[in-house]
Amino acid sequence: MVSFRSYLIHRKTQNLLYISSILKFRSIFFTLEATSWQAYVSLRHCHCGSEWGTNLKSTPKEKPNRVGLFWDLDNKPPNSIPPYEVANKLRVAASSFGVVRYMVAYANSHTFSHIPHVVRERRKERKLLNRLENKGVIKPNEPYLCRVCGRKFYTNEKLVNHFKQLHEREHGKRMNQIESARGKRRVKLVAKYSMKMEKYRKAASAILTPKVGYGLADELKRAGFWVQTVLDKPQAADLALQSHMVDIMDHRRVECVVLVSDDSDFVDVMKEAKLRCLKTVVIGDADDGVLKRSADAAFSWEEILMGKARKEAVLVLKNWNDRDILKRLEWTYNPDVDKKEPNLDETAAKAYEDYSSIEDFSDEADDAYKDDKGSWWELDSEDDDDDITNRQI
Repeated sequence: MVSFRSYLIHRKTQNLLYISSILKFRSIFFTLEATSWQAYVSLRHCHCGSEWGTNLKSTPKEKPNRVGLFWDLDNKPPNSIPPYEVANKLRVAASSFGVVRYMVAYANSHTFSHIPHVVRERRKERKLLNRLENKGVIKPNEPYLCRVCGRKFYTNEKLVNHFKQLHEREHGKRMNQIESARGKRRVKLVAKYSMKMEKYRKAASAILTPKVGYGLADELKRAGFWVQTVLDKPQAADLALQSHMVDIMDHRRVECVVLVSDDSDFVDVMKEAKLRCLKTVVIGDADDGVLKRSADAAFSWEEILMGKARKEAVLVLKNWNDRDILKRLEWTYNPDVDKKEPNLDETAAKAYEDYSSIEDFSDEADDAYKDDKGSWWELDSEDDDDDITNRQI
């Protein structure tokens, strides 16, 4: 027989075990729930702070600089290198500083009609090869290919005759149709023949010998330059180019000016551009010229042709960005605030308030010292001795 007391003790122990198990289960459950919630919060925080999340709402980036490329052809003509190749190299170098919006070239008629010595030598060599090919002394390794129709020829002279008799006449007919048309018909003809005309121009630049000069103006126009011919007067091209640069700066159409020249007459224009907070770049052969010293960055003609200027432009852009940040942090003079005359009455009243507050503080400190029973320099040793003697008595 089990007594009633032992039964109660047994039930209590069972209840205690049951309660402890429930408490243990709750603790485990709540800890798991807390950890899962923390994991969820951390996961969500990481997701929101990740690069993918930030890319969804991308911060507004700064607008790239608008670049103007100005070429003084009288001072820096491309003598030994094909004009189209040089123009493309300049455009690529200028595009590393921003978006190229203007490409302008000025020269007189003598520059466009002049044939460099290197080009003359090449033409003499070509004539000599043509004679040897016609006589059968020299045979080309590969046949000459017409870039318009794809026909092959074994001599260069036959290729030139084919191109003049067939493709040059077709191009002339297209141009006459476009010039005689008006309105919508003219637009439709330009759109219809645009691909054929571009193909012809690329092929003609390599096959036909230009009648005037060595095709400088046509090649620069094909590369995207706006070419302007000025009068055959001294400094005419420089004055026209300077006025064009000043006009663009007045209308704030560019943030970066790239000048191709070695002429020191452009120093004042470059200084004016720097005063207007524009970036300035000079491209020329003079190593330590006055024009290069007046610009923010300078490159040689060789660096442009070899592609080194595009790599060095990264450091130039970094320096420009650092300079812009420092300018934002600099103190600026505000005449409305700095020229404000001080009011004597206000300063006197403020000084009086400060003096009265100091006096009130000193009075409070004196009252605090007066409330003490004794002075601060008196020791408590005498009072302790009197207490000890009274206890003995």
